[in-house]
Amino acid sequence: MPKQRRAPAAVPPAGTNVVVLRGTLSREPEPRALPSGDTVVAYDVTVRAAAAEGAPGRAESVPVAWFDPPALAWSLAAGDEVVVVGRVRRRFFRAGGATASRTEVVADRVVPARAAARVRAALAAALAPLEGSG
Repeated sequence: MPKQRRAPAAVPPAGTNVVVLRGTLSREPEPRALPSGDTVVAYDVTVRAAAAEGAPGRAESVPVAWFDPPALAWSLAAGDEVVVVGRVRRRFFRAGGATASRTEVVADRVVPARAAARVRAALAAALAPLEGSG
């Protein structure tokens, strides 16, 4: 019997930068007021990749910044499982007389993982620009 061929995966449009994380907040949210008057909440999300035979995989900590977030941002706590939808960015800044950089996820949405309908809505919004590409 001949093998069935899978349809090729759609190719995202040029300039696509979409990130989806599911993990655990490894520290309390850290709100900061920026000189511009904007607010940002910083999180560290620990993501564990699946390892062979169901064992927990290596833990990776991902810094997340959520600009001008809704009130939900302050209700999240260390240990909460969340889904983050956003984009990756690398920013450069001066620290101690030298140029430093940080790679982080800029969140569009941070949703408690237990809120299944809100997770689906966040994922659908993130994937909508990719539909029809390819």
